[in-house]
Amino acid sequence: MQYIVLDMEWNQPWPGTYAAKRVLPVRIRGEIIQIGAVRVTDRQIVGDEFQALIKPKYYRKLNKKVVSLTGIKDAMLSEHGIPFPEAVEQFRDWCGEDCVFLTWGFDDIGILKENMALHNIDSSWIDRWYNAQMIFNAQTDGATAQKALKTAMQMAGVEASRPAHDALGDAYHTAILCTRLDLPRGMAEYDKALREHENGFHGAELPGCLERHVFHGYETKEAAMAALSGVENRCPTCGKPMTVSRWVSQQDRRYMTMANCAEHGNFLVRIRLSKEEDGIRVSRLIYTPDSEAAQTYEKATEKPKLRRRRKRRSSHERTE
Repeated sequence: MQYIVLDMEWNQPWPGTYAAKRVLPVRIRGEIIQIGAVRVTDRQIVGDEFQALIKPKYYRKLNKKVVSLTGIKDAMLSEHGIPFPEAVEQFRDWCGEDCVFLTWGFDDIGILKENMALHNIDSSWIDRWYNAQMIFNAQTDGATAQKALKTAMQMAGVEASRPAHDALGDAYHTAILCTRLDLPRGMAEYDKALREHENGFHGAELPGCLERHVFHGYETKEAAMAALSGVENRCPTCGKPMTVSRWVSQQDRRYMTMANCAEHGNFLVRIRLSKEEDGIRVSRLIYTPDSEAAQTYEKATEKPKLRRRRKRRSSHERTE
């Protein structure tokens, strides 16, 4: 068996643009523009590498935040990018047989599957995957929160030798970290690590969860809440705007609300706010209305039953 350490970069349309409003055959959180991967042998030795730049088909204009973060520009993709189906075919041929995928975070595999579904490509061959972040936490400080790759590298004494926010660079640094872990034990104990991670808020598979998405760069909490109640609040089925009821506050800067699509009905929306270097990040999950998470919202918004006060008897009545 071999390990394929995978990282990707993807583009998201700027809110309010034509691309953002466009309804695709399959709803995606972002269109992949770069795939980077590093092979780690069964003896946990770093092997060969794979990289592909992808010319976007749907979100053709790069978001300026993506350009700033990754250094990838429209001209680079136009000149060197290849169609997504071709990139996936090359990647699968490079991976070979009997492999396990490792990522740093939960988003990459989900977004890869969404993009493959958009292009009618079978994704069953990437079903066997693990978030190396969870294995690292379990075998180091026991933390249950997400940990940035840069932070983990500092903890492990790994010097950065590749650019950050580059798919191949991040995959390489993740691969170095993986060689210092007990991967077989980590995979055997993975379910336990997931259960302990943030109460499952960012878990791999959540019952009733239809969609997960991470938003970046809001200046304030108020701006983030307004966006998640407005322009970013779209139906996971048709992509049309939804209306929201009141937000219910939970612990650790978490909030939930019931949103409504005129065509497809209610959906529970859960978000968590956290600070980043450039502002506020929002992690959002959308659930079916019959999920356990939705039941939690219903209980939280139930009005307490008013007890009827017994009428006090007068002293005259008590003596009769």
